[in-house]
Amino acid sequence: MKLSLFMVFYRVLWAVLLPFVLLYLWRRARRDRDYTGQLGERFGFYAATLPQDAIWFHAVSIGETRSAIALIKLVLARGDKVVLTHFTPAARRDSSRQFAAEIAAGQLAVVWAPFDMQWCYRRFFRACRPRIGLPLEVEVWPAMIYAARAAGVPLYMCNAQYASRPFERDRKWLPFRRWCIGAFAGAFVKSQDQADRFATVGLSNITVTGELRFDQPVPPALTIAAENLRPVIAPEREVLAIASGVEGEEDLYINVLSQLITDCRAAGKAAPLVIYVPRAPERFDAVADKLTAAGLSVYRRSEVLDDALLPVTTFEHVDVLLGDSLGEMFFYLALADRVIVGGGFTPRGAHNIIEPLLLKKPVLTGPWVWTIEFPFTEAATAGIAVSVRDQSALLAALKRPPEDQSAQIDAFLAQHIGASDRTLDQIDTVIGATPKPRRA
Repeated sequence: MKLSLFMVFYRVLWAVLLPFVLLYLWRRARRDRDYTGQLGERFGFYAATLPQDAIWFHAVSIGETRSAIALIKLVLARGDKVVLTHFTPAARRDSSRQFAAEIAAGQLAVVWAPFDMQWCYRRFFRACRPRIGLPLEVEVWPAMIYAARAAGVPLYMCNAQYASRPFERDRKWLPFRRWCIGAFAGAFVKSQDQADRFATVGLSNITVTGELRFDQPVPPALTIAAENLRPVIAPEREVLAIASGVEGEEDLYINVLSQLITDCRAAGKAAPLVIYVPRAPERFDAVADKLTAAGLSVYRRSEVLDDALLPVTTFEHVDVLLGDSLGEMFFYLALADRVIVGGGFTPRGAHNIIEPLLLKKPVLTGPWVWTIEFPFTEAATAGIAVSVRDQSALLAALKRPPEDQSAQIDAFLAQHIGASDRTLDQIDTVIGATPKPRRA
């Protein structure tokens, strides 16, 4: 009864808020017109026929999309059709690029996720008749969940993680989220701890399949470019990378870098070359200005590297290379000897550590790691990821010489690969499919 009343309230809430949601999209479109492109798809209207009887993946943003690339490619390689829905233009553009051949062949479609109103999802389900729905990570959208149940579409969380902070919040203050999570058909989760948390709030049909990001492909063109560039820009210097730094920790990083470079020079040592990659493109200019104001010499990737990632100037006296580009994170990480993963010095939490580990780079981050409990806890136990408490601890860690931890990282990765195959096996179990041969 409580759940039914909540759904009535939720429908009324959407009716009230829809004009404001459309206004939000219009305002975002002033910077990125794709926010209002194909607007009919957000209501379940499609200009072209969608693949039928498809496997449906829902990835809000680019990070979730890339985590599932290996799984999606397994599904496509055996001949299944795929519908991929997004909320953000960056994710949609990335998927359109990654799967251009399959889109052209009619095997995969990339569309907007419908607004979370049941009539929009009813249209979506009629348009593609998915055999299973797989929202990546934890996406709790009540209308999506209940429209899927009404349409007979099994909806499973995929690569799911129930981090400690939202778990405690939901248990204490948000019973409607617990009700909605319990209404999923099941979940494919990253670890046993996550499985236990989901079971606590009433979800059944939970299977531990592991972390899909361990299977993501590393673009060889980017790593080869880094291998060629490294001896040119830093033949005898350590290279540090700050990956996905966020606004609330910029001053901390700049203070640490300034002190580290000053101390190295005072001791007659070569100062490291720092690669600073802000998470948000709108912070590129602001971070460049802050670094320059701190007395550091800054090169911007857009100005000193050409389209082939070759230098157009010398790097002899530069302190910081600002990574003001999109889609090249593996290039920046491959240049580094060790990596500071951003977000960890803000309460919103650290970002993903798997990409640097895939390139055998040890990781540092701040004290806020609740967002990446798995696999950070396991990586810390293996000695290949370290959480430091504050600015002084980060500076002390960076003053210690880097260690070659490739053997430990290799052993760690060997324990965690294979989540895509395990997840596909569970998908087949749910939809009652006879597993098809998988092409290598």
